[in-house]
Amino acid sequence: MRRVLCLVVLALAACRGEAPQDVASLEQTELEALVDSLMPAVAKATGLEFTATPRSVVRTRDEVRSFLLAKLEQELPPQRLEGIVTSYRLLGLIPDTLDIAKLFVDLYTEQVAGFYDPDSTTLYAVAGTDPTQLRLILAHELVHALQHQYLPLDSILKDTRSADRLAATQAVLEGQATLASFGALFPDRDFIGDEALWEQIREQLTTPRQGMEVFNRTPLALRASLIFPYLEGSEFVRWFRRTRASEQPFGPLMPTSTEQILYPDRFQRGDAPVPVAFAPGDTAGVLHEDTFGEFEIAVLRAVLAGIEQVVTDLPLGWAGDRLRVRTTPNGPALEWLTAWDEPRNAERFQSQIATKLVARAAQRPGYMASAVDTMISGKAGVRVLIRPKAE
Repeated sequence: MRRVLCLVVLALAACRGEAPQDVASLEQTELEALVDSLMPAVAKATGLEFTATPRSVVRTRDEVRSFLLAKLEQELPPQRLEGIVTSYRLLGLIPDTLDIAKLFVDLYTEQVAGFYDPDSTTLYAVAGTDPTQLRLILAHELVHALQHQYLPLDSILKDTRSADRLAATQAVLEGQATLASFGALFPDRDFIGDEALWEQIREQLTTPRQGMEVFNRTPLALRASLIFPYLEGSEFVRWFRRTRASEQPFGPLMPTSTEQILYPDRFQRGDAPVPVAFAPGDTAGVLHEDTFGEFEIAVLRAVLAGIEQVVTDLPLGWAGDRLRVRTTPNGPALEWLTAWDEPRNAERFQSQIATKLVARAAQRPGYMASAVDTMISGKAGVRVLIRPKAE
């Protein structure tokens, strides 16, 4: 759900006040000249050289919106989307009444200025975008085009085996693009070392603003996931640049979990997730299966507590997890296996999150819920089950 939707979030860092309206046409030659003028600064900001000039194309806002919605349908086919939405609903992260398809359309309609498409290796710009916003968007998307010249972005971003690992990968890619685009346009500012400056940017990314009403009223679970790659990804890349300035966070240095993104010391010591799996062959009625991860558990904790801020000041002690949604004659059922570094981490998850989750899930008409201690992958674990009573 994150990858395509995150295209709309970068506009938060570029616009103030009302969303920009179509103010002038953008000619193809103007776009190409703008791309050419930005490439040297982007290359310097990333420490990578372009091997070729990226293809760039001007499209109308309606054309871009239609293209992105088609991409979304391609990347999130109906069954996968149904599985994700069902898991979010059973966990109480989104209301049952939320029309996800309409929300996606509204988000795209509200704010899309440009994007890089790895499949076609093309940089798209929306005609009529405010020039100041367009420069930042293009600088950001040029970083993605440059990353693609060194990484197989198309295949990397289509790997859906682990949503948590994919979120970590996106955080690196978007974090680098965010910092490099700022650095390319404002080379006299220290976005890596100036904490006061970075706090201003954090505030811009997290504060509700005019002209983004659809985004502002989007449920916390979705808003937080959309912002995560830009905000926490940038924090990770800032740390990486300070500690490993001569290297790129690619290949074997690519983080493998959102835990590693949030807590770089765990990345540094190679604290990788343990494999968590359901019993082999037990696939009857399975609609959806995926990882959840450290960050989304922190989001769940915030939702259960009824607060609008996701707190990630201390690690949860997450070691790995796996979530599965099944269809049953009486409604969908969810099973969630979580493994923890230490028994005390599992106990804290039980008391702070699982107990509240079970109480809320049990309020769903016709449903029951439980959370029991168990051993998972040799670790202290908790098994959460939310299912119809009549199953």
